[in-house]
Amino acid sequence: MDILTFIVAPMVLSLLSGALAFIIVLVDSLVNNYPDFTIDINNGRKKLTAKGGSSLLVTLSSQGIFIPSACGGKASCGACKVKIESDVGVILPTELPYLSEEEKKDNIRLACQIKLKNNIRLSIPEDLLYVKQFDATVESITDLTYDIKQIKLKLLSPDSIDFKAGQYVQLIIPPYGQIPEKTQRAYSMSNTPSDNQHAELLIRLVPGGLLTTYVHKFMQVNEKVVFTGPFGDFFLRDTKAEMICVAGGSGMAPIKSIIYDMYEKKNFDRSIWYFFGAKSARDLFYLDELKELERLMPSFHFIPALSNPDPADNWKGETGLITNILDKYLKTVIKASSPKEAYLCGSPGMIDATVKVLNVNGIASEKIYYDKFA
Repeated sequence: MDILTFIVAPMVLSLLSGALAFIIVLVDSLVNNYPDFTIDINNGRKKLTAKGGSSLLVTLSSQGIFIPSACGGKASCGACKVKIESDVGVILPTELPYLSEEEKKDNIRLACQIKLKNNIRLSIPEDLLYVKQFDATVESITDLTYDIKQIKLKLLSPDSIDFKAGQYVQLIIPPYGQIPEKTQRAYSMSNTPSDNQHAELLIRLVPGGLLTTYVHKFMQVNEKVVFTGPFGDFFLRDTKAEMICVAGGSGMAPIKSIIYDMYEKKNFDRSIWYFFGAKSARDLFYLDELKELERLMPSFHFIPALSNPDPADNWKGETGLITNILDKYLKTVIKASSPKEAYLCGSPGMIDATVKVLNVNGIASEKIYYDKFA
């Protein structure tokens, strides 16, 4: 390579890069200069006017309509499903993993993957029209284990939140460090509905998790926060069936809310079997509280189990995978003849394995309710 080529080549590349960047900016400004469009929700129940160009999820949120989205609009949870009543184009590859064949035929789409380019008509559950955004302060941060924190959020007066035990909210955090934009994730409330001035969340640190990293390393007491909610259909059904509850880790949150709500309401008619799985003793929490609840609530039975206890734990309780412990109790302890329904919260793998055990033991899938981590 001669000296002239050495000098000129970088200059040409720089000019080409600059020209390409200018063209991209120019095209973006022309193509994405969308006009205002109309969003018709539930056959005229609510009509919005919004600027085009953003995702339907973001656009609705900016107008005070909050669609569930455990991943914050990254197309990795499939929670933001809406029924589209007008033409918005073909289903995108990013949507396909989350839509059943029946949902595709019924024009169900992911709101985070639909870009507002025309007037649009859609249907959503009526209760989503009443979901609100709340301002709160961080009242307390408590270490429950080495990787789970209990975050207690105090709503700014005179606001209050009306929710069913087992439902969740979407916590929104500000940009921080190298994260240039707001992040939101879904977390179940662990407090009971009677405490409508707070949202208590159990947040486990996920390596690389944007929101969990912020909560565990940067969040401070008295900090101002924002969340939306309540969301979800994971709540206690009004039956007399025996309850089989299974959770692990921060999946404790909605189960705790449901069981303590039953205690407050003196709902002692139903037997409750709560199986909580952990790896070792350092992953357990609320043991004393739940053992005390057993004493106060004779219909409640708490069965913690460790899959791999450390010898130093001196563990005297159940040992093994929580699904194996559940299977053993269903076969030898819990009456097979009693009607049952199950409430599960945890990872997809744990939920799927637990459902299989429940099915084998005669509990039909339609009687199994679960909150599966995204």
